[in-house]
Amino acid sequence: MKFNVIRLGCTLSAVWGLIVLLSGTANLIWTGYAAEFLKIIDSVYPGYHYGQWGFGGVVVATLYAVIDAWVVGVVFALLYNRFTKSKRE
Repeated sequence: MKFNVIRLGCTLSAVWGLIVLLSGTANLIWTGYAAEFLKIIDSVYPGYHYGQWGFGGVVVATLYAVIDAWVVGVVFALLYNRFTKSKRE
């Protein structure tokens, strides 16, 4: 079995982006919600700063998350396909 490289990248991108978007938005609505998670996101993505910029900061973090997850998904699929041999090949 081989992974479709682009589809895996898009799937991971959508899931991770949605998690970051929903967590950030929920934190704006309910103060303190997912605060520790968003502080970790703050330390990973240089353009996002927890507690600053309001919804604009959530959008920045979401864009970082989408791009980051797409790259991770593509690299994972390429490596998986490279090191896994199908019985049909």
